Amino acid sequence: MLITKVSAQRRPGRYNIFLDGKYAFSASEKTIAEFVLLKGKELNDDQIEQVRQFDADAKASDLAAHFLSYEPRTVFEVLQYLKKHEISDEAANSAVSQLNELGYLDDRQYVRLFIKNDLRVGSDGPKSLLRKLTQKGVDPEISQVELDEIDDEDWIDVGQRVIKSMVHQVGKISQREIERKMRSKLLAHGFDGGISSEIISSLDLADDEDMQMEALKKQGIKAYKRFHRFDETERKFKIKKYLFSHGFSSGEIDAFLNGEVIDLSELAEY
Repeated sequence: MLITKVSAQRRPGRYNIFLDGKYAFSASEKTIAEFVLLKGKELNDDQIEQVRQFDADAKASDLAAHFLSYEPRTVFEVLQYLKKHEISDEAANSAVSQLNELGYLDDRQYVRLFIKNDLRVGSDGPKSLLRKLTQKGVDPEISQVELDEIDDEDWIDVGQRVIKSMVHQVGKISQREIERKMRSKLLAHGFDGGISSEIISSLDLADDEDMQMEALKKQGIKAYKRFHRFDETERKFKIKKYLFSHGFSSGEIDAFLNGEVIDLSELAEY
């Protein structure tokens, strides 16, 4: 078959190839140059198949490279992107293999970079990172190996960022409730119980009796305002229950109800 015409498409860099006066296929500028597809050249069926395969592979490689130019990606993400652009599985796998050989696509390296970024500015613990990486198509074993390489000290820095804003609650709520809320938040961010305890301890929230009494006073007044309409017996019962649920000990609660924290006769003023 003879190439009788090569015409440019409206899309830049793409050309229509006509064989024996009829449209046969389209090709990129790169493919035209690779096979010297000029008017007058003869092609047999095997050569045409080679041209088409080369063009498909080149298109897949170009799309993948463009996708990677914005930010690092996983193999799964690249394959999904190519599938979205109707690239055949064969061409997509070929592009991925090529990029992998060139060092542009490596899931293990991606995991290391992902973890490094989180340690620097993120707020995800190990479990959360493992879940996110798995969602991106990374083999969990690869992710877990890299996560196991991280020292506890590095995770403590991340965890401190997660709960740093909660430190201001010292003196407003009980020490026990602050720690409970911190632990709950850390668990939600993918830290296990052991490292969560280390993170909380690292903040040095040592018991401060004055701050604890201030918190007891604030919460006690809040409870009184909520339950003041009840008779004295019922009011004290509900205040006690409220303060206990907010992390105060029985001794601290009794001290409040006995007027040792604030004169109960003054509560009506609040």
